[in-house]
Amino acid sequence: MAPASAQEAGASSHTATQRAMDAAVHDGVPGVVGVAQRNGRIWSGDAGVADLTTGRERRAPDRFRVGSITKTFVATVMLQLEAEGRLSLDDTVDHWLPGVVAGNGHDGTKITLRQLLNHTSGIYNYTADKAFQAKVFGPDFLKNRYDTYTPGQLVAIAMAHKPDFAPGTSWNYSNTNFVLAGMVIQKATGHSYASEIDHRILRPLHLRSTTLPGTDARMPRPSGRAYSKLSQEATGPTYDVTELNPSIASSAGEVISDSGDLDRFYRALLTGELLPQRQLKEMTTTVRLSPDAGYGLGLMADKLPCGTEVWGHDGGIHGSTSVALTTKDGRHSLAFNFNGDWSGDPKAVVVAEFCGTSPAAKAVK
Repeated sequence: MAPASAQEAGASSHTATQRAMDAAVHDGVPGVVGVAQRNGRIWSGDAGVADLTTGRERRAPDRFRVGSITKTFVATVMLQLEAEGRLSLDDTVDHWLPGVVAGNGHDGTKITLRQLLNHTSGIYNYTADKAFQAKVFGPDFLKNRYDTYTPGQLVAIAMAHKPDFAPGTSWNYSNTNFVLAGMVIQKATGHSYASEIDHRILRPLHLRSTTLPGTDARMPRPSGRAYSKLSQEATGPTYDVTELNPSIASSAGEVISDSGDLDRFYRALLTGELLPQRQLKEMTTTVRLSPDAGYGLGLMADKLPCGTEVWGHDGGIHGSTSVALTTKDGRHSLAFNFNGDWSGDPKAVVVAEFCGTSPAAKAVK
């Protein structure tokens, strides 16, 4: 395995972060790559490899699938549309998608767009469906990886189940919520959520490494490989799962990006470049999940052990685990990726960067 490397502009203040990346590789992650910014100074770090076959090291420009980080892009577009008066977060889902959320106790006339974005809708999570899991997340993935799903098909999987709870009475993370949000964006604008994200976010921020591939299973260059055990267990063979049809995730997890673009996006979002203050306040109004964590509108808040509060999202999809976070003032931010989905501790990298401590650093002491 290739030795870890790090490049920094400025003082060497990310030692703990690099150690946490190294520890993830020691724990079994093939490779880690990330970017941090602190008061305008950019640092990039990496550990392990991008390709287990060739031994090629991970590099800062490498692109990867970001999974549920896609949700923040979708929520941002929805809030921009609200600011323009083209929809209201208090609109019902049925107002925009008549009859789509119905059956087995689901009722789109009683669920608001806000409840989609903060996961208080109660709508069943289609990725929890056992038949879908067997086909998409287990070994059968290898023969089904190029299958195409429409958003309507994904929602129909959810509608075959009962809701998790009555709208607004509890919280549960459901990918179905954001598939529906993408459908609402298309209905409200006449354009796909992907094209709206492109012209509202990617182009203005010059996020040239960020794409929404639709049904294209290939990865753009430069990129490494993505690896999975295709099992709940962290043992057994390791599979190359780089190629997959991202329609399985749709507007809940389709995006491909790199660390630099994700870092830029969240700093821009939290500092008001993308939303008026009223909408940004709505986005950062959270449902409390624990004493130290909350979920806003496609955006998470987390108070770290050292007291620092960070905002952003994480994302997991086959062979890829990603995190992108920033302090609310945008002065300190971090985005990184593991190219494996069965081991490693992403939270340790976060705590290392924002608190300056890591398990590896403590072991040395």
